[in-house]
Amino acid sequence: MKKPWTLLLLAAAAAAQVEHQQHPPRDAGEYMKVLEDPKRDAWQLPHQVIMALEIKPGEVIADLGAGSGYFTRRLAKEVFPSGRVYAVDIQPEMIDLLTRNVEKAGLTNVVPVLGTGDDPKLPKDSLDWILLVDVYHELQQPKAMLARMREALQPSGRVALVEYRLEGTTALHIREAHRMSPKQVLAEWEPAGFRLVKRHEFLPTQHFFVFEKAPDR
Repeated sequence: MKKPWTLLLLAAAAAAQVEHQQHPPRDAGEYMKVLEDPKRDAWQLPHQVIMALEIKPGEVIADLGAGSGYFTRRLAKEVFPSGRVYAVDIQPEMIDLLTRNVEKAGLTNVVPVLGTGDDPKLPKDSLDWILLVDVYHELQQPKAMLARMREALQPSGRVALVEYRLEGTTALHIREAHRMSPKQVLAEWEPAGFRLVKRHEFLPTQHFFVFEKAPDR
């Protein structure tokens, strides 16, 4: 989690970096209840999110911080039959839950991946898309992860990033440490070699950014 931004802004004069707090692993069972809540579709709008990506059959996608596979299962159907989805999480318990959910859904084009705090363990130069939904702010080593994500993308690959809004009132039910503003996102992603190409604001409580690789310096 990030430190509260009211405190970070006070430190910004001395250090122009965004810090991440370390936090305990999520409880897989409790987290699944939230991720798989039937009411989630009403505010997460998964169909609209995926349609905005204009995914094509045969593409290769990574769902980073896949959790129970809420988005993984939907992405797998979009890229079927020749495409695949790498479902990445750093908790073995979540990988087990995800694997069971994928098998229950009868999906055969999902590759569960147990990543680490600094490496999602994705093949280089292979991905058309990487999706991160409410997970980026939790990364304990964001610089390393951004570098590994950039390496995993094909030259034309893109990243879809969804995070709760820090500003305004639409996400006040979410703790401040779990929310981000566009300014904060760009302050971390642009120096890491990404360029914002699109920003959607149709989600009720979340920002939705689309990044591509910026040219190598």
